[in-house]
Amino acid sequence: MATKILVTDDEPGMRRSLAMMLRREGYVVVEASGGEEAIDHLAKDVFELVIADLKMEPVSGLDLLRQAKQMSPYVEVILMTAFGTIASAVEAMKLGAFDFITKPFQAEEILLRVHNALEKRRLKNEVHLLRTEAKSTFGFEGIIGQSEKIREVLSILPRVAQTESTVLITGESGTGKELIAKAIHGASRRADGPFVSVSCAAFPEQLLENELFGHVKGAFTGALAARKGLLEESHGGTFFLDEIGEATPAIQAKLLRVLEDRSIRRLGDNRSIPIDLRITAATNLDLEVAVKKEKTFREDLFYRLNVIRLHLPPLRERIEDIPLLARHFLALHCHRLQRNLTGFSPDALKIVTTYSFPGNVRELSNVVEQTVALAAGPVIEPNDLPESFLHNETKDVSLASSRDGPKSLAAVERDLILERIQARRGNLGLVATDLGISRTTLWRRMKEYQIHALGFERSDVSE
Repeated sequence: MATKILVTDDEPGMRRSLAMMLRREGYVVVEASGGEEAIDHLAKDVFELVIADLKMEPVSGLDLLRQAKQMSPYVEVILMTAFGTIASAVEAMKLGAFDFITKPFQAEEILLRVHNALEKRRLKNEVHLLRTEAKSTFGFEGIIGQSEKIREVLSILPRVAQTESTVLITGESGTGKELIAKAIHGASRRADGPFVSVSCAAFPEQLLENELFGHVKGAFTGALAARKGLLEESHGGTFFLDEIGEATPAIQAKLLRVLEDRSIRRLGDNRSIPIDLRITAATNLDLEVAVKKEKTFREDLFYRLNVIRLHLPPLRERIEDIPLLARHFLALHCHRLQRNLTGFSPDALKIVTTYSFPGNVRELSNVVEQTVALAAGPVIEPNDLPESFLHNETKDVSLASSRDGPKSLAAVERDLILERIQARRGNLGLVATDLGISRTTLWRRMKEYQIHALGFERSDVSE
């Protein structure tokens, strides 16, 4: 799409010659004979650049500049005048003008300034786009689920995000603890700052200490130059300590000092460096047991971390979210792997929904990725799923058994349908969507299992 420029000057000769010059360069140019007409154009159309004369009546170039920036913050403005003064130029720059040029000017001069102004606008748009994408990545949009347990977490996340309190996120491996930490960062006042993370289980103690705190030149053999640690790199943002339960006693003591003093010392340095950051931490261990019984975690550090605690349920406790997550990962991996799969067959989705997922959401994502890569047809069928799913060897005991012995797959499916009907107050359209099956298939299953959606208002049962 061609770049659109608005040229405003109450001198017709100057306005037309400038417009003609810009059109020869391939720009789309709209002319306005004064400030009022220019404001009308700005209200009706989008321009990348406004070039305006400073001395116009009754709406001056400065007045137009103010209006243009209010109406379109990303538009660039170049002001022209035959009576340039330093005071006018300074005021124009304070109001957000890109440049200030004195008449008469050479064609090369104005074209260069136009090019520079448009390049600045392009860069600002790219930054805006990147920030928008970052907010999508670091935001609540990435958290998929409608179960009661996940809704409880989501309901308090906005309030948690607006505090500066330390957050401890607990839950089994693969439940999405880092995703929650990123969402908190993205919705916080620190969103424009860095989000830095490290796994305390990924490094030996000495390497982890160096990663966290950095070092000065000569701190140890091979330290040829000073290096910032990750804690220092996160200044102004959020630092995420994953697998905090795996930290050694020495690392725990140093982290306690960071939380208490909000400062760090690089290895080999006696000088403390103040840091401004928010700390979030995550663990799949029971830290209270580690503190009181196993004596492997410092009690004072635990209380420093456990200011706000969020617990993420395992996937087997939020089975109604599995169809939603499966479809989400299907779309994600189809796009990434350039495959065109349309969905899961009802039988395949039934198998996926009744699997226990010991690896939680991470395992579900990996399984869907594998299935997308290897599926033979446009629809995922049971035979496309991993062998363990077909034999259901890892099915959770709470799902697979009852007082009278193992439940059949049909009994599990019947219980799931009943639970969704209750949760959706008889709205069978929503129940079918939750289960990833058609309304017709749902009716057929209900008839087979003798399920009735009675006891709800008529309006609740309709789609």
